[in-house]
Amino acid sequence: MLDHVSLGVVALERAAKFYDVVLQPLGFVRVWTSEKAIGYGTQGSDDRLALKEREGATPAGPGFHLALTATSRAAVDSFHAAALRHGGADDGAPGLRPAYGPGYYAAFVQDPDGYSVEAVFHEPA
Repeated sequence: MLDHVSLGVVALERAAKFYDVVLQPLGFVRVWTSEKAIGYGTQGSDDRLALKEREGATPAGPGFHLALTATSRAAVDSFHAAALRHGGADDGAPGLRPAYGPGYYAAFVQDPDGYSVEAVFHEPA
């Protein structure tokens, strides 16, 4: 359904240092860079997530979060650890979330701009 998502960030360099590292375990890399924006996707693809520097940018309100697909529990764990090492805040340690469905393994963080970001792996039944 979604083609891409763009997030407004206050400091592009700070956001880039965070997302360059935390997206790597999920298989996403920087696919383009401009003076005031960066795009992430899979190697050789178009962007699926863009960060755009905007003065006074603030994260979306309560209820919004960005959920990113992981290919394994280990990828979720690596995403979470990388986020905490690079300026993110814990918002839910890696683990099963049976209330969300069987095999729903996820971790939640707040990025340096305050966006809620999740990495989720849907284990086969």
